[in-house]
Amino acid sequence: QVRLVESGGGLVQTGDSLRLSCVASERSFSTWSMAWFRQSPGKDREFVATISTSGGSMYYTDAVKGRFTISRDNAKNTVYLQMNSLKPEDTALYYCAADTNWDRFPSHPAEYDYWGQGTQVTVSS
Repeated sequence: QVRLVESGGGLVQTGDSLRLSCVASERSFSTWSMAWFRQSPGKDREFVATISTSGGSMYYTDAVKGRFTISRDNAKNTVYLQMNSLKPEDTALYYCAADTNWDRFPSHPAEYDYWGQGTQVTVSS
């Protein structure tokens, strides 16, 4: 059974930084494109960023461009989300997701095959 386990969330102040991590239980991790999504209460799950299997291509939603960086370490089966200059509107439950169809870079949650349980990020003003 595939497991994705996120960590690194927390309570921070406006302008602070956090780094989220997501570790996969499968060695086939290196063949999956990976993404981060977030969801706030009462809102739909929102695409944040995605990264190709090699780590050479990344895409971001406009709201986080220039502040967030997605990266991966295939040797460690881990994808990261470095979040800088955090704002209160970044407050959400953050999920990592895996797409097993090679490098499609979908932004809709339904296109992803595996999900983690989420890690909470709260940014106080």
